[in-house]
Amino acid sequence: MQTFQQDCVELAWRKHRRGEVGRRALLAGLAALGAAPLAARTARAQAQRQLVMVNWGGVANQGFGQFYGEPFMAENAGVRCVQDSTGPSAGRIRSMVESGRVTWDLCDSSASSSIVLGRANLARKIDYSVVNKADAIGPGFVLEWGAAPYSFSSVLVYDSAKIQQPPQSWADFWDLRRFPGTRLLRKDAVAVLEAAQMSLGKAPANLYPLDVSASLKRVGEIRRNSVYWTSGSESEQFMRTGEAVMGQIWHTRAKVLEQETNGRIKTVWNQGILQPGIFVIPRGNPGGDLAQRWLASMLAKPEPQVGLLQFLGNGPTNPAAAAKVPAELKRFNPTDPENARVQVAINGEWWGDNYQNANAEMMDTISG
Repeated sequence: MQTFQQDCVELAWRKHRRGEVGRRALLAGLAALGAAPLAARTARAQAQRQLVMVNWGGVANQGFGQFYGEPFMAENAGVRCVQDSTGPSAGRIRSMVESGRVTWDLCDSSASSSIVLGRANLARKIDYSVVNKADAIGPGFVLEWGAAPYSFSSVLVYDSAKIQQPPQSWADFWDLRRFPGTRLLRKDAVAVLEAAQMSLGKAPANLYPLDVSASLKRVGEIRRNSVYWTSGSESEQFMRTGEAVMGQIWHTRAKVLEQETNGRIKTVWNQGILQPGIFVIPRGNPGGDLAQRWLASMLAKPEPQVGLLQFLGNGPTNPAAAAKVPAELKRFNPTDPENARVQVAINGEWWGDNYQNANAEMMDTISG
């Protein structure tokens, strides 16, 4: 199952192959995602202190990004920030910590994983005397064991060539009579269950705790009229080819579809599910408390976050960033005030408690 972070890397490479961004911009963007590969390990001995950020990139290129690494190094002489693209799965973090051989300092994770790791004593608590909670747009972006320097959304998209009356909500998404045609959902419970719950009329402000049984029953109602995606490119393809007329996909892919279909595929921000791009610090990380300072820097600086939005579409999380977003990008920014006010922020703590069972039950539901 592809993560949002992995899909961002795929999008970056596609832009580069098309000549839409140069190599320098590509490397800067990948490094901002933590997706450029680990710099030569021999440099460790030459640097006074080294911090390693790990992401899901899997890309064989070197370089530091202008968005997160370079600003922090400029302010901290003798510190070297490098990137590792080998994938910070919860299982690998657990293995490192339990073996006492931790080589990572900051890991791109998720809200639910941060809670699972933290409760298992595998991640460090975020030191909010160092990281400033006021540098995030809301409490869901500054959790006990993780904080988010970027965001993303799961939004409703539809094919306006096949659906003339624009859908406005997840209730419309589930209404096969008024809006006939195949639906598209991610093969994962996160965001799907929220959409199902809202389709039943539950107010976004009172969404949690989710009624899993009712939500899964709702998913089952459209199972025979649905297809499921496991990667961003796959979600895009289902909509491009017309195999699905309406779907729930990441906002970054929705932007690509709108632009490349000349507006045929349209986005509905209402009732989108806004999610934090959470970073965690493994317990026993080699860089120690310096990782807390790097994470604080990532949240505190709005300009690099806007740069990442321009490069890939990841939403800023610093409250000051929205005012710095170019006018032409505001409607694609998930945390723009106009978009954020009509969305619901995901509850990472609820998912930390319930993801494993809820996701297993969803797989049973859609497989029939």
